[in-house]
Amino acid sequence: MFSMKKRIFFLVVFISTTILSQTKTDSLAIDTLKAKNNKDFFSDKDLRKIDSLVLETQYKSPLSDNINYVIKGLEGTKKTTDRIPTDVLKERLKHLDNTTPFFIEYNPILENVINSYLKYRKKYYPRLMTKAEYYFPMFEKYLDQFDIPLEMKYLAIVESTLNPKARSRVGARGLWQFMYLTGKQYKLNVNSYVDDRQDPIKATIAACKYLSDLYNIFGDWDLALAAYNSGPGNVSKAIKRSGGYRNYWNLRQYLPRETAGYVPAFYATMYIFKYAKEHGLAPENPPIYHFATDTIQVKRTISFDQIFLKTGIDTEMLEFLNPAYKLDIIPYVKGKNYTVTLPRNATVTFLNKEKEIYALADADDAKREKPLPKFLELNRRIRYKVRSGDYLGRIAKKFGVRVSQIKKWNRLRNNNLKIGQRLTIYPRRL
Repeated sequence: MFSMKKRIFFLVVFISTTILSQTKTDSLAIDTLKAKNNKDFFSDKDLRKIDSLVLETQYKSPLSDNINYVIKGLEGTKKTTDRIPTDVLKERLKHLDNTTPFFIEYNPILENVINSYLKYRKKYYPRLMTKAEYYFPMFEKYLDQFDIPLEMKYLAIVESTLNPKARSRVGARGLWQFMYLTGKQYKLNVNSYVDDRQDPIKATIAACKYLSDLYNIFGDWDLALAAYNSGPGNVSKAIKRSGGYRNYWNLRQYLPRETAGYVPAFYATMYIFKYAKEHGLAPENPPIYHFATDTIQVKRTISFDQIFLKTGIDTEMLEFLNPAYKLDIIPYVKGKNYTVTLPRNATVTFLNKEKEIYALADADDAKREKPLPKFLELNRRIRYKVRSGDYLGRIAKKFGVRVSQIKKWNRLRNNNLKIGQRLTIYPRRL
C-alpha cells in the first residue's frame, strides 16, 4: 500500500507545473497513456491538496538536485488570494499570442490554472527563476539552432522543475524527461557511470530533435507539445475522434487526462514568467551562469572528491555542473571524450593541479583492498547494520570507501545515523 505522502505526490505528478512528470515513448509509439475520468481536473479541492509541505518535500527529496547555493529565498514570498482581473488577463494573453507561434487564447480553463498557480505556488517561482538564469540561455542557443520557438524553454519547467536529475515514477529522467528507449533513439546513452539524459546540453539537443520531428508530423507547435507528453499516436487519434479538428482546445477532451492539463500548464508557466514583475516575482542572482563555465577532458578516471581535495572546488558545485555522472565519478574510456565542467575561474587551478589529482587517484587505487579469491564470487553489495558508536567516517574507513559515497548510495541528506539503521555499501567501488 502507498503512504498518503506518495499518493499526494502522484497527484502532484499529474497536475503541477513544477513537478509534472509523464510517461513518454519514442516518436513511433501509440497509446502509451490512458485517459482517466475526473470531473474537474483543475478544481480548487485538488489544488488545496498540493500544499507547501508536499512541494517542499519534492524540492528536498533525494531526487532533487539539492543545489542550495543556486536556489535561495523560498521563505518570505507571501501567498496571494487575489485573482487577475479577467480583462487584464485577456489583454496580456493576447499580447503573448502576438509574440509567439503558439496559439494562446483566453479561456476560463487557462484563467483558472494561472490563478491557481499564483495562489498556491507563488513562493516557489523565485526559486525556479533563479535556476532559469543558468539554464535558459543554454536552452535558447539550441532552440534557435533548430528553429524552435524560444518559449519552448518553459517546457523544461513543466517536465522537471529544471532539475537535471529529476526522475519520474515511470523512469523518465533529466531536464526533458526522456524515457530510456526514447533517449537511445535520440543518441542519449546510458551506462553504469553516465546518463546522457541528465546531461543538460545533450538532453536539450535531443529534445530539440524530438520536438522538430513532432512539428514535422503535425505542423503545429501546440500539437507538438501535446505529442511530446503523450506520444503522436494519441494526438492523431484525438484529431480523428474530434472529426478532424486541429486546434488544441478543440481536441482537448479527446486527449489523455494528463495531456489535457499539460498544455495549459505550459501556457500558465509561460504567462507567469513573462509577467513575473507584475506579480511581484523576481529571481536572485545565481552564483554562476552558464557562460561562466568551461570544460576539460579528463585523462583518467577521477572522482569529485579527488578534485575537491586537490583544488578546493566544492563537490556540490561539481555535482550541479556535471549531473550526467551518476556516481560522482568521471570515467576514462579510450575513444570516449568524457569531460568535467568547472567554473571558468577554477579551470586554471584544475590544470595546475591535474597531475596531483591523477596521482591521488592512483594512490587511492593502490590503497584499495584487493579481493581475496574466496570472496570473488560474493555479491559486491552488502547491507551494514549501524551499531552503537558508529559514525559515517568510521564505517567508510572500515570498508575502504568515502563518506560521500555512503551518503550517495543511501540518499542520506546529513551525517546522522540511528542504531539499527541499515546501510547499503559497495566496498570495492572507488
